[in-house]
Amino acid sequence: MSEFDLINRYFSKIGAQRPDTVLSVGDDAALLNVPEGHTLVVSVDTLVAGVHFPLDTRARDIGYKALAVNLSDIAAMAADPAWATLALTLPEHDDAWLSEFALGFAEAAKPFGVQLVGGDTTCGPLTITVQIMGYVRQRECLRRDGARPGDLIYVTGEIGDGGAGLAVVQGRATTSAEHAQFLRARLNRPTPRVTVGRLMRGIATAAIDISDGLLADLNHVLERSCVGATVGVDRVPVSPAAASVSDALGGWETLLTAGDDYELCLVVPKMRQRALEALAPRLGCACTLIGEIETQRGLRLVGREGVQLHRQQLGYEHF
Repeated sequence: MSEFDLINRYFSKIGAQRPDTVLSVGDDAALLNVPEGHTLVVSVDTLVAGVHFPLDTRARDIGYKALAVNLSDIAAMAADPAWATLALTLPEHDDAWLSEFALGFAEAAKPFGVQLVGGDTTCGPLTITVQIMGYVRQRECLRRDGARPGDLIYVTGEIGDGGAGLAVVQGRATTSAEHAQFLRARLNRPTPRVTVGRLMRGIATAAIDISDGLLADLNHVLERSCVGATVGVDRVPVSPAAASVSDALGGWETLLTAGDDYELCLVVPKMRQRALEALAPRLGCACTLIGEIETQRGLRLVGREGVQLHRQQLGYEHF
């Protein structure tokens, strides 16, 4: 039995099986039915050991995160996740590692009905590439180019936990055992905001998932929409755990630029603000107003009493 067959066997124990999957694992390609009137949404991400997760990360957490970060991309498009494929490069065959990885992958897949429908394995440095597919009605899809002057900027959850968690794992910051446990969990098992994305159909006009840092990802929206923005740094929600290591990491800038949060940054017209607030009990997380879209290009940051702040960087750099 091949490594991928083992993964699929373990995944199948708790993972989803979908009626719109015509043909899945076992053939040269999968056959999938997209609902009538919907558009296929496809995203892909690669995680490399020692770059995107520490080398000693548990296999189950790696499996979970490998799919969760892709689910976050689907959420940002307001789409329904449906299928995934997996390309896994392993330094050696290890049944125990494969079983734990597959179970973690399935744990991320099951709540959203995602089925593993294909993939491949090969030998080499540990690398995981996941392609995720879903669908959404075209007129309901959220993109990066929908922000307009006067719109409001929101973020889900709390910002900075991923970067703070990595700092704790790497020994660059210390905190209480309770805070450290919380931050490690946020780093290894981010919560994809699929429910929020779905509920933003007809409410938000632009969105992006926060993977490279809030400032960098918001800037992508501004560039695609040909607008600017002002963000109040003190408005950005930060967990007590992240706040406990903020000073050791250089303050607010690190938390807003480190990335690995996988929250959503949403742009909402003012006339829909009340509609958004009415959805609060159904979101499953906080949704916090942090700034406003403006005509003047560029991203401006202000602190208390409107004092303008200066940053050294926007976010994570891949190269």
